Amino acid sequence: MTLTKRVASDGSVKTASLYLQLQESLRQQITSRQLAPEDAIPTERELAEAYNVSRITVRKAVDGLVYEGLLTRRQGAGTFVATRVEKSYSKMSSFTEDMISRGRVPSSKWLSKSAGSVNPEEAMTMGLSPGSLVYRFNRMRFADGVSMGLDYSTVPGDCLPSLESVNESLYEAMEQFGTRPIRALQRLRAVAFNAEQAGLLGIPVGSPGLLIERRGFLADGRPAEFTQSYYRGDAYDLMSELSYNP
Repeated sequence: MTLTKRVASDGSVKTASLYLQLQESLRQQITSRQLAPEDAIPTERELAEAYNVSRITVRKAVDGLVYEGLLTRRQGAGTFVATRVEKSYSKMSSFTEDMISRGRVPSSKWLSKSAGSVNPEEAMTMGLSPGSLVYRFNRMRFADGVSMGLDYSTVPGDCLPSLESVNESLYEAMEQFGTRPIRALQRLRAVAFNAEQAGLLGIPVGSPGLLIERRGFLADGRPAEFTQSYYRGDAYDLMSELSYNP
């Protein structure tokens, strides 16, 4: 395959355009499952020859996909399609959106849906009055059929029209109702899965995990959700982009 080369007025080739084209070609192969998780991608030399570009262009394209979490490098072995999920916290996104963007097939299993009065922990966390109506949603999360974690979400009653309004995606239902959170505060800490959680996920009791507690808010500052997500430590990575502004 040959990429479309753009030549500048000085006669130089626009390599940025080439690496983006190559990056998109590889991304499509991953999302379409032509390259499956754990598959090794061709070497830099092989990609350079196949796409008629320099190895520098190939390296830049692959670097971008490694940063996105679609590819992973293994010293002495090569570059492979990632099986672990790398979650970026530079923007708010749902589990389903994260998985699709990484070429994974997301799915969920409802453990329970219920409505009731806010409990003391929920009231304190979200600033709700005693007796306020809340909806609770407990789910198992999967990527490509493999268990990834557990989500326990509480949503104030005024953020959804009814319990039945939520089908597959909680955020999708909230977006349709105009109450999807636009900002959130998150706290992360390491945990060990207890017997009940480990049994659901099919992993040994005491396996390491990552607990992400998220409080989501609407534009006017009202609370929109309180979610506790327990993700498997052997399948989920946290990724953050930092910058320095002196």
